[in-house]
Amino acid sequence: MNTIFIAGHAKLPTGMAAKNVFETLTITAEIDKHYGVIVDASCTLATEHGRDFINRLLKGHSLRNGIELPLDQLKTGYLGKANNALIAALKDLYKQYESLTK
Repeated sequence: MNTIFIAGHAKLPTGMAAKNVFETLTITAEIDKHYGVIVDASCTLATEHGRDFINRLLKGHSLRNGIELPLDQLKTGYLGKANNALIAALKDLYKQYESLTK
């Protein structure tokens, strides 16, 4: 297999629909081992639309280039209550990726 599967986690804020199902928000990504490109991504947001937005935002991004671009896109493009949790989960996912590539 030429990909790895990584998950990043963060606590959800109170008042979120997903909080009734999950205590934490998780972003998962399938990443090409050689190029660091995210070939697919998902998260535990409650709505399909939100999950699709995160998938489109991350898919095709190479983690070899860091996470500044998707973080900026999250900060300016996702204006829901889970914004800070998504940012924290993405940072955690990137930390996991870095630990595997060193």
